Amino acid sequence: MSAEAIRAGRTSLGIEFGSTRIKACLVAEDPSVVLAVGEFEWENQLVDGRWTYSIDDVWAGLQAAYSALAADAQARHDVRPDTFGAIGISAMMHGYLALDDADNLVVPFRTWRNTSTGPAATELSAEFGVNIPMRWSVAHLYQAVLDGEEHVADERFLTTLAGYVHWRLTGERVLGIGDASGMFPIADDTRDYDARMLERFDELAAGTAPALRIAGLLPRILVAGDAAGALTAEGAALLDPSGLLGAGIPLCPPEGDAGTGMVATNSIAPRAGNVSAGTSIFAMVVLEHPLRGAHPELDVVTTPSGDPVAMVHCNNGASELAAWVAIFDRFAQAAGVHLDQAAVYSALFREALDGEPDAGGILAYNQLAGEPIAGLDDGRPLVVRANDSSFTLANFMRAQLYGVFATLTLGMALLESEGVELDRMFAHGGVFRTAHVAQRFLAAALATSVSVAETASEGGAWGMAVLASYASSPSKPSFSDFLQERVFRGAAVTTVEPDPVDVAGFASYLVDYRAGLTIERAAAHSLTARTLS
Repeated sequence: MSAEAIRAGRTSLGIEFGSTRIKACLVAEDPSVVLAVGEFEWENQLVDGRWTYSIDDVWAGLQAAYSALAADAQARHDVRPDTFGAIGISAMMHGYLALDDADNLVVPFRTWRNTSTGPAATELSAEFGVNIPMRWSVAHLYQAVLDGEEHVADERFLTTLAGYVHWRLTGERVLGIGDASGMFPIADDTRDYDARMLERFDELAAGTAPALRIAGLLPRILVAGDAAGALTAEGAALLDPSGLLGAGIPLCPPEGDAGTGMVATNSIAPRAGNVSAGTSIFAMVVLEHPLRGAHPELDVVTTPSGDPVAMVHCNNGASELAAWVAIFDRFAQAAGVHLDQAAVYSALFREALDGEPDAGGILAYNQLAGEPIAGLDDGRPLVVRANDSSFTLANFMRAQLYGVFATLTLGMALLESEGVELDRMFAHGGVFRTAHVAQRFLAAALATSVSVAETASEGGAWGMAVLASYASSPSKPSFSDFLQERVFRGAAVTTVEPDPVDVAGFASYLVDYRAGLTIERAAAHSLTARTLS
């Protein structure tokens, strides 16, 4: 049955460029059924003071992830796919990927992780009356204008990583509304870029870049279910250099990782929220009503259908935790004990369950990069403890896990002050794979129940495959109904309620964490980051 579906193209393919992995996921006509997966690991680089990814790595990684998926389909079902019902591309949101009229990058890709756009973000936020975070594409562009960068005059197309890959595969300069909402503010009534703000941007830029018209640079906005072009022959060769994959396959609108996270956790209805933890960590809460005021810790983006979402985005997530796990893994190997990575994570996470509720006086700061929510322009990972702390492995690991969620809680407190209410909070990402550990600590940090769906382990690539499946569906219920009836009906969900002892312990940890941010600032000021090449 599955082999025949793959041969006939009754499938949907989702590909997501995450911060540490490029992952491909193939689903059946029933999108809850995963047929094959493939992935490729990659890392950002700090080059000339800016976080970036090599464009060569984009294509090498895409091809490797796709090849691994095709091989997995062959191994599982004895058939290698040569067509699909639909394809969808997702990637990290925001950043600065600008091209000239010859379709060449005018500067190397600048990712969301860069925090050099502070002056631009501050001025635009004041002028627009809404929060424009440093990672947004418009902040990157305006900072280039303020800095008098010569390349601005040559720009003809500004997009995200998902939009760039989609364009190369299809020739279409489009973007899903969720991803577009992290480039430039969206007007609720038109579900398009805010016309007043577009005009105001051009006025602000006129002194340095008089010919700049931002509306002409941005990709056209589409919503979930819209047609977004088809795979060209050149695109098929880019995706599958073997030549087996044919052209003409329809693509759905490319989306950002925040949108695919909402899809993967069925969190696109008002009063629903989700937390996605990876290299960054962010919470998305679908709003019932507009926020009363603008907050630098909160930005408003949209679901893939265009509904407003409050986003609490932290630049630093689980990378430092993963680095410590790697240290312990290497120690085990040096001692002659060889474990797979999942076993190492499981052992260390379960050890954290035996830690004291407040982590025994140990603080872990996960800031590899700057963290605007915490008021940090730059970051240095730190472990700090009081003289009388209980320095045990259990407390150390609990502190590391608390550190992943600490900054997030600072932003979530503002949502509570705005009267935003949640019916449910879902979580997804690799940190939640060890059952009930990170999920329990997140419930303590947010003082609310946290649910993890069985399908969430496939992450954003699966969410993108679901979006592709919806776009190719012959009938078009609302996207919310499609998720509820076609994807999540009967899905296995595990919910953890907050433990009052953990809640009190995390609150105590957070008091010390806030006080210790002064140490983090001093470390960033005193210790110069080594440049990676």
